[in-house]
Amino acid sequence: MSKEYDEKTATGIDLESFSHDVSIAEQESLDEELVVQKEILEDEGSAIKYRNCSWQKTSMLLATEYICLAAMSFPWSFSVLGLIPGLILTLGIAATTIYTGTIIGDYCLKYPKMQNICDIGQHLFWGKKWAYWATAVCFILNNSMIQALHVLVGAKYLNTLSDHGTCTIAFSVITTFVCFIFALPRTFHNMSYLSLFAAATMFIAMVLCIVFAGIQEHPDEWDPTVPIEWNLWPAQGTTYVDGMNAMLNILFTLAGQITYPSFIAEMRNPKDFRKALYLVGAFEIILYCIAGSVIYVMVGNNYIASPAFGVLSRKWKFISFSFTIPTIIILGSLFGNITCQFIFFKIFDSKSAHRRSHTTKGWGIWIFITIASWILAFIIAQVIPFFGDLLSLMSSLFACWFGYVFWGVAYMRLKQAKYKGQYNSFKELYFLLTGKEKLQYWVSWFIIAIGVYLIGPGTYSAVESIRLNYAARLYGDVFTCANNGI
Repeated sequence: MSKEYDEKTATGIDLESFSHDVSIAEQESLDEELVVQKEILEDEGSAIKYRNCSWQKTSMLLATEYICLAAMSFPWSFSVLGLIPGLILTLGIAATTIYTGTIIGDYCLKYPKMQNICDIGQHLFWGKKWAYWATAVCFILNNSMIQALHVLVGAKYLNTLSDHGTCTIAFSVITTFVCFIFALPRTFHNMSYLSLFAAATMFIAMVLCIVFAGIQEHPDEWDPTVPIEWNLWPAQGTTYVDGMNAMLNILFTLAGQITYPSFIAEMRNPKDFRKALYLVGAFEIILYCIAGSVIYVMVGNNYIASPAFGVLSRKWKFISFSFTIPTIIILGSLFGNITCQFIFFKIFDSKSAHRRSHTTKGWGIWIFITIASWILAFIIAQVIPFFGDLLSLMSSLFACWFGYVFWGVAYMRLKQAKYKGQYNSFKELYFLLTGKEKLQYWVSWFIIAIGVYLIGPGTYSAVESIRLNYAARLYGDVFTCANNGI
């Protein structure tokens, strides 16, 4: 890098006085390439490097996010929706996820100082502080509920393996502690290889579940008088709440956009994000469709379970479910790491020695934040001790914003920036758009509409399902020692 480039560029930005913590208003005038190069340059002299992920390592992180336990709810969703609607919804939601992922990539390229979803939330909604903090609350709650989901499933696994060898709360404590240990690394670069291992073992678990569902003599809890039946379309009597919850389970698994800005912020070349997105996107579509449809057809409506390992007889269940241990621990830890990094960055700015070096204070604060996040996850897991409805609730509360509304608005913000100064109204802006951009403009409005729909009827369905299942005594009490094994 030349001296002239190091000290001052043709854009007139003095690198020596250039702060990482740039105001929202200054985003419009920054040279995108310069910002990334500046951050990489700052990393060179630091013990802890953040701009250090290749697109391959980002693919590993995305693979861990998507090849996950929630994918094993697809057979149950297909049993409610019917095979054909289930497959159509899976393909449709996956397509919107990949499309909105490209918008996120473009947005982070345009505004490379955006470190996480909260920065983007503020930028999208007129630079208002309330938008930042509202996004931050939802961001932390979403990640904490995902952490809680992994605490819950860890307890399920230990109960299943040990035939309820001890109190479920004790199993939850064990899972929480192990996740806390794995959440201690402070960068995604250090998490990437663990993430690849977790994705690989979860893939093996899913393949084994598919194979075992086909070769076992009969599903778990088999009754010779109850046949194995499956439907192409929803069964008669399927309610709106049932169908909506099944769709929300699919949506939760696919709507992982909340992490994309955090991952992109640590890439050495953010332009390569699309490579990771397309690679993992194609793989997940194939995997979800095969796992959901094959397991559903093999076990039918009367023996289906969520997660789908519950359909297997005892021997096969132990084998396949055991391969999920790395995902239970590492994916939960990854979301904990994302939350803790967000809070840590709010405490220490980019030039702080506690952020870039191994200081006692820095590590002390990091460990304290990590402990607090996992205590919160443990409490949520005890208060909301159910798998499928927890997925639905998270979808309706958070995926509506982070999977849909944000990215419809983001597309429009990108077009406003592109044609800045050439229009006085949205109508004038619309007529400046190219034919392709006009189509994408209407797609963006459709995406926003989906998100708004999820906020209302989606949340109603999730809450109503929880109410009905509690009334039917399908769930245990909060902070209970009762067996939750599958």
